[in-house]
Amino acid sequence: MDILPILSTLKRHKTAAGLIVLQIALTCAIVCNALFLISERIDRISEPSGLAEDELIVMQVSGMTRVDNDGPQTQSDLQALRQIPGVKQVSIANQIPYGQQSSYSGVRLRPGDNENANLTAANYLAGENFLETSGLRLTEGRDFLPSEFVEMSRLEGANPPQVPAIIINREMARRLFPNGSALGQGLYVFSDEPHRIVGVVDRLVAPNPGSGEESSANTMILPLRPGYRSGSYLLRVDPAQREAALKAAAEKLLHNSPGMKRLVREQKLLSDQRDAYYRQDRSMIQLLAGVCVGLLVVTAFGIVGLASFWVQQRTRMIGTRRALGATRGQILRYFQTENLLLSTVGIVIGMVGAYGISLLLMRYYELPRLPALYLPIGALVLWTLGQIAVFGPARRAAALPPVVALRGG
Repeated sequence: MDILPILSTLKRHKTAAGLIVLQIALTCAIVCNALFLISERIDRISEPSGLAEDELIVMQVSGMTRVDNDGPQTQSDLQALRQIPGVKQVSIANQIPYGQQSSYSGVRLRPGDNENANLTAANYLAGENFLETSGLRLTEGRDFLPSEFVEMSRLEGANPPQVPAIIINREMARRLFPNGSALGQGLYVFSDEPHRIVGVVDRLVAPNPGSGEESSANTMILPLRPGYRSGSYLLRVDPAQREAALKAAAEKLLHNSPGMKRLVREQKLLSDQRDAYYRQDRSMIQLLAGVCVGLLVVTAFGIVGLASFWVQQRTRMIGTRRALGATRGQILRYFQTENLLLSTVGIVIGMVGAYGISLLLMRYYELPRLPALYLPIGALVLWTLGQIAVFGPARRAAALPPVVALRGG
């Protein structure tokens, strides 16, 4: 094996060897963390919402004139929207995933002060048909009964109304009742009167999914009807008629309030709203991927340049080895082994650097610790890159005839 001659040669070129080791170490440290951050962002973007996103339209309306009770107008709007061709169902809720606002409430298992809440959950205050409209799937229990709905405006009074029922998502049920079913259990949110859990949905993300906050995993639905001024209309439509239904819904809402001037503030496909919500994450992925590719390319060129320089410097040595019987394969393996040693030293230093960068990111950006899995991935990438980069110069060295090599020195 050529290890000892290689080490002896590298000792005579400490500066060049040290520079390429540092370059590999820096690349390893940054690439490991960048790959982890890319993976985190991809997981965030890919998180399913539980909603039938490709079939949903979100509409938001503002009134230009004072209205003391928007309940009748809201019911009229819902009825008008149901008549649009292609619309399967319509509902209204105080907030929709991927929107610009989010509302959370403390949830208690016993009556008392909200400061003693067992957990915090996103609250969806929704009118009739919310589950059917949004496409949420019940894993336990039932939907709300018509008699269980209450006007949301009554929450602002001195005596909050009794809300007998509540539906929660599966993650929240698991956290509150890890040892049994949540159905029939009482929760306290807006008053000291319990809301009985009548259903558990498989999945429902918070309005701001992927925020990293523990509370964003908990969501609940209460049968509290918002008015059009405080809620968003949600329309479930035939996917083939989404664009037409979106345009027709805006026209319908504008002309469904005679004597009252209103403005349609938002009219979006939920899929477009989701794309906009994750736009910054996609930009971050592209930026990090660009940094990774740039670093790997620079490192590859560095290895190629150094290997080519050393082949030129060692032409006489190559000729001597070939004259003494060394085969082309042995010359090729000599340079590849040399690169493997340099890469290994750089990767070991880079792993320590990757861990240090991860600690800094945890401290200043509250990111999770870099999983150990990414260290061997980064090592494998750099070992492979090094072997590919050095192959060309090593192959040229192995192809030198002994006589030419001796003359070239």
